[in-house]
Amino acid sequence: MPETGNGASRSDAAANPQVDSSDESHAQTDTDGAAAVTPPRAPTRLVLVRHGVTVQTGGMLSGRLPGIDLTDEGVAQARRAGERLAALPVAKVYASPIERTMQTAAEVARPHGLEVAVCDGVIEAEYGEWSGQKLSDLAKTDEWKVVQAAPSRASFPGGESLREMQARVVAALDALVAAHRHETIVVVSHADPIKAAIAHYTGVHLDLFQRLHVSPASITVFDFHPFGVMLVKYNDSGTLDELVPPPPANDASAPAEAATDA
Repeated sequence: MPETGNGASRSDAAANPQVDSSDESHAQTDTDGAAAVTPPRAPTRLVLVRHGVTVQTGGMLSGRLPGIDLTDEGVAQARRAGERLAALPVAKVYASPIERTMQTAAEVARPHGLEVAVCDGVIEAEYGEWSGQKLSDLAKTDEWKVVQAAPSRASFPGGESLREMQARVVAALDALVAAHRHETIVVVSHADPIKAAIAHYTGVHLDLFQRLHVSPASITVFDFHPFGVMLVKYNDSGTLDELVPPPPANDASAPAEAATDA
């Protein structure tokens, strides 16, 4: 549930983005009467990034407490995430309005020359009275057992329920996807909101979302098609080369450059 330390990452990579079937290639007649083919359009790509580590990551439940910045290691993690995403055609970078997510998003946005836009809907869960407490102390409570075993029934004292959190996050992400059709966008958020989103889009019940792990500065990618969503990357910290769009087929400069390099 809460934010844990660096865990082993893994990748569920699809080789290439799939074609949006609502914009499949179709023949049109040009001025000479010949058939022209409209190239297919890419799916809408949603990239979820967890923030880098802070001094509280793994030991305390930071929640929405202000004034918690990335450590030097966290900044380095965020920069590496930005470098990995630099070659992707990112149209917009959004972030939860908390220092650690905004700082991570700034590193991701920098290579693209973009400003970070705030998205309140992907903010951390409201943990209420649990905010700022040690995880080792919370683990001794009966409420913790509910959070771990039956998250859909868990409600944080003085805060929100995990079902409310999931509904809020999914609604925010759906709105962003609708606003950026056929584009790639990045959303920087927190472990529990990202886990809740993964559970929703992959059809996993919220009661099983604790089986998911989201490491600091890891990258999770979804491709949105007209009739479904595909998980392309999960908790990834490796190369994203296979997500980089190929050059246009009519790019005559590519063979020339290859010949020169040879």
